[in-house]
Order: sequence, then C-alpha cells, then structure tokens
Amino acid sequence: MATLIKNGTLITASDTFQSDILIEGEIIVQIGKDLTHPSADVIDATGKLIMPGGIDPHVHLDLPMFDTVSSDDHYTGHKAAAFGGTTTAMDFVVLEHEGFKYSVDLWMEKAAKAAIDYSFHMNLTQFSDKIAKEIPSLMEMGIQTLKVFTAYNGRLRIDDGSIFKALRIAKENGMLMMAHCENGDVIETLVQQALADGHTDPEWHALTRPSWGAVEATLRMAAMAEQADSPVYIVHMNAGGEVDMLRYARERGVKVMGETCPQYLFFTEDALSREDGSKWICSPPMRTEMDNARLWQGLHDGTLQTIGTDHCPFFFDGTQPIVYEGKEIAIAGKELGKYNFTKIPNGLPGIQDRMPILWTYGVQTGHITPNQFVAYMSTNSAKIFGLYPRKGALVPGADADIVIWDPEKRVKYGVAQSHQRTDYNLYEGWELAGYPEKVFLRGKLIVDGEKWLGKSGDGQFLKRGTGEIL
Repeated sequence: MATLIKNGTLITASDTFQSDILIEGEIIVQIGKDLTHPSADVIDATGKLIMPGGIDPHVHLDLPMFDTVSSDDHYTGHKAAAFGGTTTAMDFVVLEHEGFKYSVDLWMEKAAKAAIDYSFHMNLTQFSDKIAKEIPSLMEMGIQTLKVFTAYNGRLRIDDGSIFKALRIAKENGMLMMAHCENGDVIETLVQQALADGHTDPEWHALTRPSWGAVEATLRMAAMAEQADSPVYIVHMNAGGEVDMLRYARERGVKVMGETCPQYLFFTEDALSREDGSKWICSPPMRTEMDNARLWQGLHDGTLQTIGTDHCPFFFDGTQPIVYEGKEIAIAGKELGKYNFTKIPNGLPGIQDRMPILWTYGVQTGHITPNQFVAYMSTNSAKIFGLYPRKGALVPGADADIVIWDPEKRVKYGVAQSHQRTDYNLYEGWELAGYPEKVFLRGKLIVDGEKWLGKSGDGQFLKRGTGEIL
C-alpha cells in the first residue's frame, strides 16, 4: 500500500522546502516535487506543514508511586501522544532486585499494549560489583541509556563514587548516562525541618528543593562526566543556573547535554500556592519567571538539546472517576497528600500537550524557529538516543512517522481536547494556533483530525545503538 502526500511544506531540523512525500509500506521511499504513483492514496497537503513524528525522550507510564500508579499506561499515554503529534516515546524501567533482564521483561509486558513506537531507559538505582558487570548486557537488549539520581536518598540515589564507576562503564560500552540533578542531602534536611515546623501545604514541595541544589548537582555531574571521559545528559532542567552550568561545561569541551520540559518554560512555583496547587507538583519543581526566561534563551541559542515532558500524570481527585473510552476510571491521585506535601504523587500530564503548546507559544512568539522546533521535538532525540535517521528525519529509508500540521487551525485547549487519562490539564483555556491534522506511524494513519485509528499493540519496541553527542 502506498500513500502520496502532495504540495506540503516540509520542515526538518535544518531546512524548509516545498515537496511531495511518497510512502510505501512503513517507509518513506521518495521525496521530491511533482511525484506520481499509479495506485497511491493521495493526500493534498496544500497550505499544510509536514514534519517528522515527535519523539518524547522522557515519559513515565504505568509507574508505581506513593501507593498508586501514574494514570496513563502504554496505551492511553501513547494514544494521547499521537494526538499531539508524537510517534515515539521513551519510558524508564524500574530496576528490581532480580536484575536488569527481569526488570526489562516486566516493562515489556506493560508495553505490550503500546500504540506508538517506544524504547526504554534503565534507572540505575542500585550499584554493586554484580550490577556493574551486568550493565553491558543492556546494550544486547537494545537499551543504551542509564539514569542516575543525585536526590531521593535511600530510595533512588546512588553515591557519587558509584555514579563515577557507572560513567566509566558507560564509556567503555558506548552507552549514555542520564542524570536527575538535585542535592538530596539538602532536600532531606529541609523536608524534615518543614514537617517539624508544621508546614504541610504544596508550596513547601518547592521550598524544600532549592534551585541551587539543581545548579550545583548539574555542575558536579558534568565534572564527573569529564573526569570519566563519558557523555552525560541532564534531564528536566528547570533552573536558569543549570543552563549557565551547561553552557560553562560545554564551552570547556565537556560532553554534556541538556533537556528541559514545557512546564519549566511556562509556570512558576507560585502555582503551588493556588487552591489546586498539588496539580503542579513535580520533581524538580517549577522555579521563577527569571528561570523561565533563561531556559527560553537556552533553547533560542542552542545551549539546550531537547524538550521532553517527564509525563507522569496523576488524578487531581482520584476519588472521582472519569470516563475514558466508555469506561469509568478512578485511580488514587494527588488527594493522597492533602495533609502532607511529601505524600503528593510527583508528576504532571504533558505527552499530548508538548508539540501544540510549543508551536504556539514557542515558534509563533519567536522564542524558537520552526526548524529548531523539529530539532527539539524529534531530530535531536533521535540522534542522541541512537534512532537517527530511522526516526526524526524526512528522508528516503526513514520510517514514515509523519505529522501533517495545520498552521491555521485554532483550538481552545484543555482537558476536553486532551486524551491524557487524567482529570485536569495544565494548559486549560489556552488558545492555540496550529495543530496536528493527520499523524502517521510507520505509514499507518493513526490520527485523522479527531478520529483515532490506532490500536493497542501498534507500537514496536525500538532497539537502539550508540547515539551521537550533540
């Protein structure tokens, strides 16, 4: 079966040009003007923009946390992603005591219902000689990324010595270390003090996680990476000072890359003081308007490399069911921390919101160009995580993951337009100009306007090799 998309404007990470695209089966086979095919389904994309499907490098689906679980699984989250133009998502495997293979197998079972293509990162939350010897086996499973934490003492964090050893192992095996950068020791001290003083409201989540901890930990992580001669990717950068540290390190040749998320571009810690402040609880927290501005500047000048979502949604009120695909769903959520901010599940919805929000409030405001949009939404992640040019590219031989974007479509956005399985949306009432019209996954049309044509099991696991250092 063939599909011919005609008369569109193609936008890649480097170029913008008029062209047709011919798809045969799952692959782009030809790009050029005035293409023809004797039996292809023809789509007229006059006035439309054509982009590679989005790649979200940072999501948490079906993740256990605080006596509940993130409310999107590998079907509902992927469906939402597709409606927002994203066709590949990368999730994080929880490392169980039984080891890497056991842990990956558990996540493969969860992801059997995948609706878009997917891959995994491995959380390295334990370290021993045995684990060190097993790390290279991840590459055989198609996983080339490890994630470490400098926070969550006694739960997720491993010590700096273990992180340094893991960096050296990653270097030897062509792997990439990812890092959640905060100062866990400072956080633990401030949380204990806040609770002892009777501070339990949501704003104390931010007040007990100072931005200087993230800034310091980012530079510390970059320093360890340089000493190990191993690349590192800093996840969900939320503070302007982190961008300064990223720039400082990169100017000195350190192989360090940075990711931010939409919530850190648009919101501040003031949101946590609202009556519904728990909706905005995530880790790390939002910061200030000055931090927002510095992050935007880091995107504008190319200091940062990607925009992920850290999509990890929870119901605001899990005692009240919502209807999803005709079924009532109720999952315990943020109400668990009504009387104690440390019990509020940390995470936000965002997997569908990312591309539409960033197009209107990033591209159309002049913060980033259309080509940077494609780089941050898709191409850079494909390169960093070993998927390029199969993903993130509009070239012959690439998977036909394609978004036809209507730049004229106006949408009043919010929970009614979102397919994320939760009861609120961070961008409720925002006016959008430009929205995905059609979304193809490996040549199959899975989103057609408001119609969902995808299904559980459509997604494929993507084995990855060594990526690029951008």
